[in-house]
Amino acid sequence: MRNKDNLETELFHIGIILLAAGIATGFLYIFFLRRFLPQVPCFFSSVIGIYCPGCGGTRAVKALLQGKFLLSLWYHPVVPYTAVVWGGFLLTQGLHRLGVSRIRGWRFHYWYIYAAIILALCNFIVKNVLRLVWGICM
Repeated sequence: MRNKDNLETELFHIGIILLAAGIATGFLYIFFLRRFLPQVPCFFSSVIGIYCPGCGGTRAVKALLQGKFLLSLWYHPVVPYTAVVWGGFLLTQGLHRLGVSRIRGWRFHYWYIYAAIILALCNFIVKNVLRLVWGICM
């Protein structure tokens, strides 16, 4: 059980660092770099003619930050899934570490990762079937 606690401590610390880096990068981009960096089109979509497994991720993040959870889910279901699982993990682990006795931190399970992979594959397949069979572009 000791190794599981060490793993969750490391994941908590990494999660906090990634959250801080993401917030800092977001502010840097929004306030300074957005004017100068060009929007690059997706290689898969523009050259090959299919959606890549990550297509819609940026739109999903933007929709999620605007509070449009269902729209984010439509654009790319892995984004809100990750926000809920990662956010829940960080929140419960943080409260547990602060000494809130009634809250026990979420434990890490590998099925979180497997579920994200399955969601990404399903998203990839459904969007490409809609595009290639019925001509519906997302």
